[in-house]
Amino acid sequence: MTENAFECRMCGHCCQGEGGIVMTAKDRERLAAFLNISEEELVERYAHTRGGKIHLNVGVDLFCIFYKEGCGVHPGRPDICRAWPYFRGNLIDETSWEMIQDYCPGVNPKAGHAEFVCQGRAYLREHDLLRYDPDSSPNALISDE
Repeated sequence: MTENAFECRMCGHCCQGEGGIVMTAKDRERLAAFLNISEEELVERYAHTRGGKIHLNVGVDLFCIFYKEGCGVHPGRPDICRAWPYFRGNLIDETSWEMIQDYCPGVNPKAGHAEFVCQGRAYLREHDLLRYDPDSSPNALISDE
């Protein structure tokens, strides 16, 4: 029987840290609809532009602006959030995968890196999370597949 390579523990560690939540046009449309506001209002109230990409803001605690003892916008969350921990670096580099195990309790080391990669790539394809445009997409989702 194959072990699950990842099972979210809802710890919020992936919701902490400034700069990582890049929103694509699809993300902005989905999140604005979930919040029942315009995309313009979403960007004005909850985001900023850096390096030509639109990023979600963080609070003074350095957690995503929507994190309050859990994701407050889970159904509308951006693709980068949907993809964690199956980021490009963790898929192509076993050392990165080993390092995230200290950070993310949902990653199952017993599954092994090869199985993590197999399940991760399948998950990303199934949920249409692979991206190919480095000018507008989060780098962690850029794929050469």
